Amino acid sequence: MLAEWNHLPENLQIALSREALQHAVRIVATQAEVLAAEFDNGTLRDRGGSEALRLFAAVVRVGEDTGLEPAGHG
Repeated sequence: MLAEWNHLPENLQIALSREALQHAVRIVATQAEVLAAEFDNGTLRDRGGSEALRLFAAVVRVGEDTGLEPAGHG
């Protein structure tokens, strides 16, 4: 598979990488919200974790929505 990846045009590699990163961001943010709900429902012992997780999810999503360009070379 790596050999096939290396034969893709660079712009396509970048586009696919960005889409994969955005998908990962959505998964991480969703999981943070699910964990926050577990705190809220009393399933897990809460020490302020639910609000911290919601803040984390919001920060991750803001980074995704700004369209920030990655630093360095892909």
